[in-house]
Amino acid sequence: MSEAASAFEPVRIGVVSISDRASSGVYEDKGLPALQDWLGRAVRNPVTWVPRLIADERELIAQTLRELVDLEGCHLVLTTGGTGPALRDVTPEATLDVADKEMPGFGEQMRQISLRFVPTAILSRQTAVIRKQALILNLPGQPKSIAETLEGLRDAEGKSIVPGIFAAVPYCIDLIGGPYIETNAAVCDAFRPKSARRPVPA
Repeated sequence: MSEAASAFEPVRIGVVSISDRASSGVYEDKGLPALQDWLGRAVRNPVTWVPRLIADERELIAQTLRELVDLEGCHLVLTTGGTGPALRDVTPEATLDVADKEMPGFGEQMRQISLRFVPTAILSRQTAVIRKQALILNLPGQPKSIAETLEGLRDAEGKSIVPGIFAAVPYCIDLIGGPYIETNAAVCDAFRPKSARRPVPA
């Protein structure tokens, strides 16, 4: 861990890739690497990763989410896969099964971003919930879409056109009693009201 990272609070992040075929070894999972790559660049805090690769089974997904929050102590959990309209896509249902509160704005913004690229974005059912003091986010299944929804869209000069959902994540975690997450502004400039900001450690 670098001296810079050690100045920030540690964060435990659960990452869950939900795929029948990847979990059974039919093909290589790309969801977990995509999640950890983007978050590793965006979050300045020291991160403990808690990864899971599981099948599209509603009770298994719900059980995994409960374990990540209740037993592993994750402050943030991100899932990828299983959010479409297909019969085996049950990630949103399983996520709602473990929810204390639903946070529908995250899913709304993800669909707004994806609609810039494909009209079928309206078929996605990503959502977000709070369980205890953790935020759980359902993300798309494709690595490129994961990065786009987390980071948002920028113009040729790098200026934000559509904010990504991660800009709201650190303040949400503040409000539910989690650690103070600092982000790398070049990847994602997190938004907090002035009254909620802390001085950046030297």
